[in-house]
Amino acid sequence: MNSAFITNLAYIISSVLFAFGLKFLGSPVSARRGNILSASGMFLAIVATLANGQIISFQWILIGIIIGASLGALVAFKAAMTQMPQMIALLHGCGALASVFVDWTAYHVNGAGDLTNTITLYLSIVIGGLTVTGSAIAWGKLSEKIPGKPILFAGQRLLNIALIASILILGILFLMHPARYDVFLIILGLSVLFGIFLVIPIGGADMPVVISVLNSYSGIVACTTGFVIHNTLLIVVGSLVGANGIILSIIMCKAMNRSITNVIFGAFGAVVKKKTDGQKKEAKAISVEDAFLILENAKSVVIIPGYGLAVAQAQHAVRELSEFLEKNGCDVKYAIHPVAGRMPGHMNVVLAEANIPYDQLMEMDAINPLMENVDVAIVIGANDVVNPAARHDKSSPIYGMPIINADKAKTVFVLKRSMATGFAGIENELFYDDNCRMIFGDAKQTVQALVAEFKNSQH
Repeated sequence: MNSAFITNLAYIISSVLFAFGLKFLGSPVSARRGNILSASGMFLAIVATLANGQIISFQWILIGIIIGASLGALVAFKAAMTQMPQMIALLHGCGALASVFVDWTAYHVNGAGDLTNTITLYLSIVIGGLTVTGSAIAWGKLSEKIPGKPILFAGQRLLNIALIASILILGILFLMHPARYDVFLIILGLSVLFGIFLVIPIGGADMPVVISVLNSYSGIVACTTGFVIHNTLLIVVGSLVGANGIILSIIMCKAMNRSITNVIFGAFGAVVKKKTDGQKKEAKAISVEDAFLILENAKSVVIIPGYGLAVAQAQHAVRELSEFLEKNGCDVKYAIHPVAGRMPGHMNVVLAEANIPYDQLMEMDAINPLMENVDVAIVIGANDVVNPAARHDKSSPIYGMPIINADKAKTVFVLKRSMATGFAGIENELFYDDNCRMIFGDAKQTVQALVAEFKNSQH
């Protein structure tokens, strides 16, 4: 057996491991196994590539491995669960940046090659360039380094159209004259610039979908890079990641009753304040002690987690509260909205970290028919995904978005620090409903206080 056969065999095994890894990542129960399989596939792919005898300098590769592994380990250990979305956005950008450098190097050393190679090279630098800066902007919005609200200015759409037209026209010129290095660099520069202007007008509430779309882009650019350097593993794995990202984006958009084009080009959140009808509304607050008395007599409780729960790191306290409720004869469920948090599956991961049973987690479509019979709905940090305005207020930017029907429960407790708006920047009608009570303060401390009340009642 020659080295090429062994390398290709290793690539096939790696592809299978990646495919099963992605499959297992679809469920919190098997997600850890999926990560291990994917990591094993990546390790095998790297070893097979390094062992094929075509490496020019192991010294630089070793330096890169040390730096990359050190940074990866540091980020993995230091990043809090609330920082996962922005870390994912950053990793997408790093993957796209690596692909761009590979494409650039291949073009610098070998030229563009035949027409097929030139087309895939062009697609790689365009998609890769905009993914790099788009991911960087998404990271900035999620980490609040830059404003999460849409950044708009006069002539923005015309500028984006001009950038797209320029990239297409220069692309045709590059296909006709693939040796034009200057055209290659201008296309790359415009693509990088376009990535910035593509994401800055997108509001924070759309970031879960944006992350998913960028994930798809990073897979597509890996696939096209595979064609550029004739690497079958990159083609297969890039296709898997690209398809996975597209499917997830469609699912997320369906959950928001929006289209992908509307998310990317609609500047969602530009209208952030609803006109008042002149009537002054007041939210009703409740003490922890009074909330405990209601919970003590509840036979069914649905907990609706959101980003605020992750920020407060309240998941362990919530699990302890659930255990006390269950000992008291109460049925406890968790309602998970598809776009709760800052990325797809964010709430599932946060709750799994606290070892909350998977069978208690219910998707929005499964829990909504049950909400009218629920004694207490506890909203912890979620805001826009329980806002009744989505059902009837056509002036609201979230109109038409399916929500968890928390307002239909007999009693609703909302745990928030203040009456501040959520990530979409709009007022929540739920807070003023007759059956809703606000419990102000840090979510973790509030839940811990409720737990303390249950403990005291048993003495």
